[in-house]
Amino acid sequence: MKAYMLEIGERAREASRSMSRAETGAKNRALLAIARVLETDEQRLIAENAKDLEAGRIKGLDAAMLDRLAIGTKNVKAMADGLREVAALGDPVGEITGLAYRPSGIQVGRMRMPLGVIGIIYESRPNVTADAAALCLKSGNACILRGGSEAIHSNQSIAACVRQGLAEAGLPEDAVQLVATTDRAAVGELLRLEKHVDVIVPRGGKSLIERIMAESRIPVIKHLDGICHVYIDDGADREKAIRIAMNAKTQRYGVCNAMETLLVADGIAPSILPELAGLLREKGVELRACPKALELIPNAVAAIEEDWDTEYLAPILSIRVVAGLEEAMEHIHRHSSQHTESIVTEDYTRARRFLREVDSSSVMVNASTRFADGFEYGLGAEIGISTDKLHARGPVGLEGLTTQKFIVLGDGHIR
Repeated sequence: MKAYMLEIGERAREASRSMSRAETGAKNRALLAIARVLETDEQRLIAENAKDLEAGRIKGLDAAMLDRLAIGTKNVKAMADGLREVAALGDPVGEITGLAYRPSGIQVGRMRMPLGVIGIIYESRPNVTADAAALCLKSGNACILRGGSEAIHSNQSIAACVRQGLAEAGLPEDAVQLVATTDRAAVGELLRLEKHVDVIVPRGGKSLIERIMAESRIPVIKHLDGICHVYIDDGADREKAIRIAMNAKTQRYGVCNAMETLLVADGIAPSILPELAGLLREKGVELRACPKALELIPNAVAAIEEDWDTEYLAPILSIRVVAGLEEAMEHIHRHSSQHTESIVTEDYTRARRFLREVDSSSVMVNASTRFADGFEYGLGAEIGISTDKLHARGPVGLEGLTTQKFIVLGDGHIR
């Protein structure tokens, strides 16, 4: 296994050199070719996916997992459309910013360049194979993909389409390599390829990410939890607040940008919480409330301290009534996972304070936390979301898969 993963790493490093100097046109031709091959091979992809679904049923995977695993005509089209959208995005590689003359006469600026080799470890969703490949290719990187064992046939068939598209565009097929084994030891070996891999991106459950954080010798772009808050200020527009809170919680439950805790100022709580609680109950959401909130929604469950630090990914919501903005921000400071927070208010000064003082990767005013997404932010797609402060933060798109180097222009200048 060590020799196998080392070979993959060496081939990826060599391919990354070619990708770093690839022209935008060649990268776009590869993306469009991959999209075409995916659509042409649709029936083969669906047939290979059927093998994974059957194996999953035998293993007893639940309905939600099987749903994430399934590929149909709609999924193939979405993958192809995603590749075309990435092709249409601007190429960040080679962009020069901040070029300025220094007193010495030299010009100093920064040039954007690929990170190099990106290792991506993910579970369940086969579409990640196409999405990750697209973003890595457009940003001039090579990538090593290690999908979950439950999707091995699906991932291999998609990766074959990717390699065909690369070959048609004259780019190295080794720019995208899928780890062919389902042996868990492959992950451990990948995490030790620090001479060949520049960054690791995990996409999966908390246990996977915790393992990678514990074992990796390579920098990791990740988020562990999505404990997102919406704070309804007493200066909020009531209709906006109800609409935003309902969308943030009930539009989808099992996603990292869904609201898990609702904070409500005590000045507006009596007029909004009973109605909002009723609407949430109609959607089947279990409410876990602090003592003050229980007085307004007595049929709720009493919240315990652990609730404020839990990412439910389910129709469960923690609710706390706070004195105002200061107490809301203090609660967020103590319990947030630094993913996404939103304030609902018509008070400009409070909105500005919330934006400035809340330290999360996405901070919003009068908007649902569900907008914390690469596509919604105009990135075309995302390879994941980072709650770290170095090197990327928030949804990670093309720019997040690059770095910058200083460049200096002179004309015989000496110091």
